[in-house]
Amino acid sequence: MKKKDIKILLVDDEPDILEIVGYNLTAEGYNVITGENGLEAIQKAKKHKPHLIILDVMMPEMDGIEACERLREQPEMANTIITFLTARGEDYSQVAGFDAGADDYITKPIKPKVLVSKVKALLRRLKDSESSTDNIKVGDLIINREEYKITNKGKEIILPRKEFELLSLLATKPGKVFKREEILDKVWGNEVVVGGRTIDVHIRKLREKIGDKSFKTVKGVGYKFVD
Repeated sequence: MKKKDIKILLVDDEPDILEIVGYNLTAEGYNVITGENGLEAIQKAKKHKPHLIILDVMMPEMDGIEACERLREQPEMANTIITFLTARGEDYSQVAGFDAGADDYITKPIKPKVLVSKVKALLRRLKDSESSTDNIKVGDLIINREEYKITNKGKEIILPRKEFELLSLLATKPGKVFKREEILDKVWGNEVVVGGRTIDVHIRKLREKIGDKSFKTVKGVGYKFVD
């Protein structure tokens, strides 16, 4: 996919952020759409169907957390990458963001060139996931990597991208203990800095949706999928 065909929705209530970040992403060749609050994020996402949404957390009308939750309720947004812009020290918003279905977060203030680099890393994962089309079947669980669909005991489950990729990784080798470092590298990529708690949050969400007994924590090491 060419850069000009990649649509990025940038949503922030600070005009300077929209101008500077939008300019740098446009200069990089991406198709950038902007919005100023959560309501606009939902409206423009429905209209433009972006590949990546960058959401500020604290915004008027509707904050980024609620906007993300509403976007994830729409089946057509299940495969869209959503990342938050959070101020330093807002740990609560990072956890809430993952709970709402976000794939990642970017801490601000951030230099435009660094942000562009992080955006490239996020979009690279989109490309990598699109190239993996083999289905995975483990017991009653079927993972369709081409259509980003999960079926468990005949019931279809919609997962945010990062939860889908984490489940796909663990389910490729049931019983294998995946170390945290390996999970971070293969699911989040080494260009995006996230903490170990990020994995914990996503595993908790998967346990709620797939079943607690399907995932086992190996203390001090990582996680494995149990058939």
